[in-house]
Amino acid sequence: MTSSFTLQTRLAFSPHRLLFRPFPFSSSKTLTVVACSNGLHHGPSLRHGHGHGSVPEPVPNLTEQSSIDRDIFTRVFDLAALRVPAAECSELERRLRGHLLNWPRIRNVARVMGDDVDPSISKLLSRNPESYSSDEEPQLSPVLHREKLIKQFNHRGFINFRNLAKISRPKKKKKRFNERNDDSTEKIETSSVYKVELVSEENNAEDWSSLIGEEFNGGSWRGPTRLLLLDERYAKTETHMLPGAVKALLYRENERGMNSLYELVHCRLTIFYSYWQMTELLEALLPEDIIVPSGFETIGHVAHLNLREEHLPYKKLIAQVVLDKNKPKIQTVVNKTDAIENEYRTMQLEVLAGNHSLVTTVIENGIRFQLDLATVYWNSRLATERQRLIASFTNSDVVCDVFAGVGPIAISAARKVRHVYANDLNPNAVEYLERNTVLNKLDRKIEVFNMDGRRFVGALFSSQQILPITQVVMNLPNDAAEFLDIFKGIFRNRSNDDDSCILPKIHVYGFSKAQNPEFDFHERINMALCETVREVEMHRVRLVAPGKWMLCASFNLPRAVAFGKPLIKVV
Repeated sequence: MTSSFTLQTRLAFSPHRLLFRPFPFSSSKTLTVVACSNGLHHGPSLRHGHGHGSVPEPVPNLTEQSSIDRDIFTRVFDLAALRVPAAECSELERRLRGHLLNWPRIRNVARVMGDDVDPSISKLLSRNPESYSSDEEPQLSPVLHREKLIKQFNHRGFINFRNLAKISRPKKKKKRFNERNDDSTEKIETSSVYKVELVSEENNAEDWSSLIGEEFNGGSWRGPTRLLLLDERYAKTETHMLPGAVKALLYRENERGMNSLYELVHCRLTIFYSYWQMTELLEALLPEDIIVPSGFETIGHVAHLNLREEHLPYKKLIAQVVLDKNKPKIQTVVNKTDAIENEYRTMQLEVLAGNHSLVTTVIENGIRFQLDLATVYWNSRLATERQRLIASFTNSDVVCDVFAGVGPIAISAARKVRHVYANDLNPNAVEYLERNTVLNKLDRKIEVFNMDGRRFVGALFSSQQILPITQVVMNLPNDAAEFLDIFKGIFRNRSNDDDSCILPKIHVYGFSKAQNPEFDFHERINMALCETVREVEMHRVRLVAPGKWMLCASFNLPRAVAFGKPLIKVV
């Protein structure tokens, strides 16, 4: 039964989210919604079912010693299920797919505790005692059967001898289930995510459960069975109101006799804290007017959050949920407390959950990098950009990385190019850079320096003992463009007619908040070089903030700049 009504509000509900959010239509328009009277929705929700209690209000001052009470997220749903033979379960699941539960991360098929027995006795249990004949020879054990065959041995060998491999094969280990210690006779399938309990059966046979056990109650043993969990809307539905495909199975089997192979039963589905996803938990815990943080940067075992001002009162709560839902990959959750403004480009991080070790190992494109987030800089979001840049290099290139850090570009390029000169001002970054070159067995192709960027470029290009540099990488978006003036007069001591001088290709990174970021960054490059660079390849790397782009400009060093007069005194 459905009903139509007029809704004049800006709230809408998504079945995959737990809270109401602003609707994208104008409030002046009228939206007509057709809703089912039973409140159908796809998938479980923390706002449905019943459990130990409602989700409490968020606690802003959650201390480090506090933990989330996971029991409050337990939800119980009453369902109807079709009990069927295990051998026919797969085929029936395919036929009844549209009428089954079909909830995310929950199987439509559940086991019935006590039905799975040793195959060696399943045939004996399923056999009707009335089918035994008085003249029938009793079944012999493998040992007695073998002795009997030995007595019957003739020139044809052993006749009807059982499979020797099957006789000598050790018995399979029985699968152990988590049985309950109380006096309840319910049959349970349990896991860390959810469990299914069979609470009642439609069985008219005599109750022998107190004598032989509930799993063998009801006459002849029917063999192992499974539960096909039906859609939630059929939980309290009478048999005549079920879908035609389900009724056809029940009626067909009921006509065969008293002990039907198919029966409609009632069960309870209990969903635990481990089932709910991170976004669902945060939507239930945080106030309705706060946007739920949906993502974070992963650096080895560290989850790096960028929380907004509105999230800070609940930062411990958010971090604990992130840690719980991403174990064991994530062991530490941190938040950046201040902008990157220091000389070494290191971030001020606050550990919110997990262990306090920020020394981690990152694997990027098959290369291992060891680093300490407390003392060096790393950005996993630039992995695609680094791969794009290195793809433009050739085997004969010689690369100069002015701001190398721990070596994400220098070490990756060393696998492809002829040689790499890597430099960084941060001594901690240089220490990890040297360690990573040895770790990846590329120490023979990389020379490491710990110098200021200007001095490094000046010393490198003035030296007669280095290989001719063909590629220069300047990945310091805040200040890299201001370092370009060092290239003014870089070849001033050489003849302008010297064809042996190779003009390098420069790749410089920068930020721009202008309406036309490419034009703005191009103008800054021209101002730094005091020369108009005509051919510049601009690439938008990523949008780091609303209206703020990170760009990469690639251009060949103009001859007029390389052989001109220097703007500053090179030390």
